[in-house]
Amino acid sequence: MAVSPPICDFGAPAPDFRLPDTTGRMVSYADVAGPRGTLVMFICNHCPYVQAVIGRIVRDARDLAALGIGVVAISSNDVSAYPQDGPEAMRAEAARHGFPFPYLYDERQDVTRAYGAVCTPDFFGYDASGGLQYRGRLDASGRNPAPPDARRDLYEAMRQIAETGQGPRDQVPSMGCSIKWIAA
Repeated sequence: MAVSPPICDFGAPAPDFRLPDTTGRMVSYADVAGPRGTLVMFICNHCPYVQAVIGRIVRDARDLAALGIGVVAISSNDVSAYPQDGPEAMRAEAARHGFPFPYLYDERQDVTRAYGAVCTPDFFGYDASGGLQYRGRLDASGRNPAPPDARRDLYEAMRQIAETGQGPRDQVPSMGCSIKWIAA
């Protein structure tokens, strides 16, 4: 089922985290924070919305790193229901696409809840002091990629944050598969 996140809560502080990456190393927000901002992405392996744009996510992450933006991805889906989103598959996915950012596993889903993530992909763009400035889409892609020359909404927003500390006031929400929550 496709869902869209709420609009940006400008200035909301980035929740801290300490989660394992695909090698088992523990990674915190401070470890990935960039000097000019930080992008926290919620993605997963099986989502067709993520798969439609994974190459663009990798491209934008590399381009953002050059601007001083730190980037991290977090997967939190219930792996008992979606084993293809588990740590072993995450390691293979990161290697297959050459992720230039840590790919973390939120097994208990506490971090995902703290951020208020609702779908994959869900993008949270923070300024250098950890205040939320962007909660929008990557680009006009949905279950299928947008044309190659589509406006790079996420990249342009994060570039603006790196340059001015402020995100754009007009933001189009991301759309994707709902987070697969662990049954209570």
